[in-house]
Amino acid sequence: MIKISGESFRQSDLQPTDRMERTILGRLSENPTVYSYRSVAELSFELKLRKSIIESARAMNQSNIRFAVFENSRCNPEYWFLTNVGGFQLLRGVKPADAIRDVYSNSSLYAFECATAMVFIYYHAVLNLIGDVLFNQLFQHIYLYSWHADSDLGLTPYNTMDFVPGDVVYFNNPDFDPKKPQWRGENAVVLGDDTYFGHGMGIRTAEQIIINLNKSRKPESSQSAYLTNIVARPSFKHLAEISMTQQVHSIPKYQPIVVHHNGSSISLGQYLFI
Repeated sequence: MIKISGESFRQSDLQPTDRMERTILGRLSENPTVYSYRSVAELSFELKLRKSIIESARAMNQSNIRFAVFENSRCNPEYWFLTNVGGFQLLRGVKPADAIRDVYSNSSLYAFECATAMVFIYYHAVLNLIGDVLFNQLFQHIYLYSWHADSDLGLTPYNTMDFVPGDVVYFNNPDFDPKKPQWRGENAVVLGDDTYFGHGMGIRTAEQIIINLNKSRKPESSQSAYLTNIVARPSFKHLAEISMTQQVHSIPKYQPIVVHHNGSSISLGQYLFI
C-alpha cells in the first residue's frame, strides 16, 4: 500500500512508461506493508533506483567478476588498495565514479564475496542514476568490506516477506559445511521475475539457490537452507532528497565503524550486530 503525504496513492498520480518501474509500482501498491512518501517525485525516484539496482545486478551477472573469500579478494590496483583483510580502499586522487565503473569494465581483475558484491551493486546503481558529479561529491572515501558502506547509502535491514524488486534478500544455510563457510548463506537481489541474482551462483530461482546451498551442508544434515525474512534496502528517501536538491551537506558526516569479521556471505543484519 502506498501513501503520499498521508493520502492513499492514486494510479493516476504516477504512470511509469517503463515496464520494470510499472512492475515495482504494482508490487508496492499490492503489498500489505504501507510505503509512505512525501511526494510523487520521491516515489518516482525509488522506482528508478530499484530498477537501476536490478540492472546493475544483471550487469554483474554478465561480467567476469569472480567469487572469492576475503583472503583471496583481488581488485584493480590503479583504483583500489587491497587491504590485508581483503577490503578495497579507494586510492587517493581517484574519482569514486571511475573506480566503481572499473569494477564492471575491467571485471576480470576483481574477485570478492557476496555481501561486498551487493554493496558494489548499490554504488553502481546510484551512480548510474545520479551521475558522476553528485556521486563524486557524495562518496569521496569509499571502503568496501562485507556490508560496510558509506552512511549516505543508508543501508538498513528490515524483517519482512513483502519483497519488492530491487530488494536484497538472504538465504540462510544453518547447517553449512565448516569446510565451506562461504556457503553459510547467499545475499541475492530480487529481480522481479521470480528470480534472484546471487554473486557466486548467478541468476536462479529461490528453489535453485536453496538446492545449491544444500549441496554445501554438513554430512548427513537434515536441515535445509531457506529464504529468510531479512531484507536489505538503501535509504531511498535520503538519496531522493539529495538527488532532487543536488546538494551534499558540507558538514562532516558520520561514517560507520568497519567490522572486519572474515566471515563471507553474511546478511546485513548479521553484520550490523556482530
